[in-house]
Amino acid sequence: MQTVANPIVVMKRYELKYILSPAQTDFFREKVQGHMQVDKFGLTSIASLYYDTPDYRLIRASLEKPPFKEKIRLRSYGIATDDSPVFLELKRKAEGIVYKRRVQSTVPLVEKFFAGEGEICAGGQINRELTYFRDFYGVLVPSCLIIYDRTAYYEPEGDLRLTIDGNPRYRADDLDLRVSMEGASLLPEGYSILEVKVPEAMPLWLTAILSEGRIYKTSFSKYGEAYRQQLSRLPIPGIQTMR
Repeated sequence: MQTVANPIVVMKRYELKYILSPAQTDFFREKVQGHMQVDKFGLTSIASLYYDTPDYRLIRASLEKPPFKEKIRLRSYGIATDDSPVFLELKRKAEGIVYKRRVQSTVPLVEKFFAGEGEICAGGQINRELTYFRDFYGVLVPSCLIIYDRTAYYEPEGDLRLTIDGNPRYRADDLDLRVSMEGASLLPEGYSILEVKVPEAMPLWLTAILSEGRIYKTSFSKYGEAYRQQLSRLPIPGIQTMR
């Protein structure tokens, strides 16, 4: 199997999530100015293709809110092609701390990897973790495509990162990063998802902004919400759908 020379990223941090109304989104964007800067990419459309077992073992386990959970996804920035870079990410959460392993690849190489044809990158610990994950679950297939329009902020003199994801949406068909960025909405129109990513404690100025805006932490999974919405659309056995 051909592999690519790729950057490998390892991350360890806390990730706090908030659902923002349109008014709260405007408020937060205004208040954060002077503390943080928008990164060089500006507004970016991101697509994440989640892999799961055919019986959705990973997302079903995650929705039970265990102390440890894990997921694997393939991410692209904009619509992917066979040759454009995509990023395979193994994400684990244990006792509130998020650990992420990420390698760069291409869609054809990742498809071969999930078909069991060799490794995803040229050796090393991250390659072993990804390969073990794939082999442990046996069969992993594309299960859900999550798409959103992200603005990422960074703290010039610190490690704080935060993102605002607008128009979050999903697809349960056409599960290919090379197709389109279309999908069904996950939230009411105008709502967005704020994620605060910190290695340790949140700074006091940010806590004050959240308090002033009555922005409260929540437990929210884009893939989990998409799974719930898709289940709600399935016909219930024995009950005839209204026409």
